[in-house]
Amino acid sequence: MAILSLVKHVKEPLHIYVLTINYQNSKPLTSKTINTLDKIVKEGAKTSFVRMIDATEIFKRRLPKANMKSYFTPCSMLRLYLDEIPELPKDRLLYLDYDVLCRKDPAEFYNMNLDGIEAAGVLDIYGKHFYRYNFPKKDYMNSGVLLFNMAECEKSHIFPRAVELCTKRRMMLADQAALNKVIKKRKLMPRKYNEQQDKPKKDTVFHHFSNNFKFFPVFHIQKVKPHQIEKVHKVLKLTEYDDIIKEYEKIKENL
Repeated sequence: MAILSLVKHVKEPLHIYVLTINYQNSKPLTSKTINTLDKIVKEGAKTSFVRMIDATEIFKRRLPKANMKSYFTPCSMLRLYLDEIPELPKDRLLYLDYDVLCRKDPAEFYNMNLDGIEAAGVLDIYGKHFYRYNFPKKDYMNSGVLLFNMAECEKSHIFPRAVELCTKRRMMLADQAALNKVIKKRKLMPRKYNEQQDKPKKDTVFHHFSNNFKFFPVFHIQKVKPHQIEKVHKVLKLTEYDDIIKEYEKIKENL
């Protein structure tokens, strides 16, 4: 669904790299799935592609030992190993969680000036109230949508430093916490580039289906992901993605 949303709104060729591992309960995607998605993006532009990268061995070489029993699967840590994957671009790289849907053309975000910047992102809607690295300014970014200047990241070694933190120190939202600790040169962007609430706004570019706190009728954590169609309709009462949902269900049935 994330890829279908990009195809819908991005006019330029899409070079999409899907990171996957075969470790514990995390099972890799099949080549059939990737080939199907590759054909779909090529319908928009012949030079577009979807490639799968199995990062299992890279991950196993430096396990984030202190955080292996966290709430999240090991796949959440894969963004910390981007520097070890030779196939990835060496200039700018847009990282997206699988539960992020594109609503508008993100060209302005993707093509922003990154001179002297390691990463650009949006404040985490909850974490910004509790974590700050340049007090008193709010600067705790959500890691679901991050635009990396890979050349600048290589200079400051942010990825190996983040992995090192995760091997030694147990943290809440470990991958996000680690990146926020090591990224010193960050660019904070408007909320429209990573809307983390249930319903997007008119100007939302990326809608991130992240977990949300709800207080009525009792306190609970609301977890709805794009592929949970019934919840998207009944809990979030969202219908704007129905065209993508229809295409997703057709592809899923064929697979």
